[in-house]
Amino acid sequence: MRVLIVEDESRLAENIARSLRESAGYAVDIVHDGQEGLFMANSNEYDVILLDLMLPGMDGMGLVQEIRKAGHRTPVLVVTARDDKESVVALLNAGADDYVTKPFDLGELLARTKVLIRRGKGQPSAVLSVADLELNTVNRSVHRGGKAVALTAMEYRVLEYLLHRTGAVVSKTELLEHLYDYNWEKFSNVIEVYISGLRRKLDDGSFKPLIHTIRGQGYILQDSA
Repeated sequence: MRVLIVEDESRLAENIARSLRESAGYAVDIVHDGQEGLFMANSNEYDVILLDLMLPGMDGMGLVQEIRKAGHRTPVLVVTARDDKESVVALLNAGADDYVTKPFDLGELLARTKVLIRRGKGQPSAVLSVADLELNTVNRSVHRGGKAVALTAMEYRVLEYLLHRTGAVVSKTELLEHLYDYNWEKFSNVIEVYISGLRRKLDDGSFKPLIHTIRGQGYILQDSA
C-alpha cells in the first residue's frame, strides 16, 4: 500500500511515516505544503492520503475539494487541531472520509488508516481471504490451508495488494506504483521475483495455484475451478 502524507510539521510527518513503514510495511511519500500535495495526488496512485488542515500554499480543505473535483476517490484522513462540530461537518461535506484531532495516538492513526484502505478497496474485514488462503492485516500473518506461511516483507506487501484486488488483473506497473514511494527507482523485474517467491511458498507443491499470469497484462489472484 502507498500513502501520501501532507503535513507541514516535519517531525510529526516523519514520525507518522516511520510508524506506517515499520508497523504496516507501507510505502510513504511526504510533502509539506498544499500545492505540492495536490501535485502528488494528481500524479500518483495512492491508497490513502493523510492530510493536515493548516498548510502553506493551499489549506487541507481546499486540497480535499480539488482532488474530489478532479475525480480522485482516494480515501482521505484529515489530521486537525480543530474538533468543533462545524469544522468536522465542513470537512466531511468537502469529501474527507475520516479525521483525527491533534494530539493523537499513532496506534489509533494506523488503525484508522488501515480501515480506510480496506473500505477504499471494498474489503470490510481485517482478514483478507480467497479459497483457503487468509491474510490478517492486523498482525500481518498469512495462512494457507490452516498452515502458517512465512513471507518476506515485500512478498507480504505484494500478496496484500493482490488480495485487495482479488479477481482483477493487476499489471506490474500498478504493483510498482502501490508498493514503492516516489524516490524509488522502479524496475519491473523485481515484481517477477516476488511473484515467483509467493507461488513457491503458497502452493508448496500440495495446494491449487491461486496466482495466475495473464500474458501481456499482469497477474490475477483468484480461486479458479
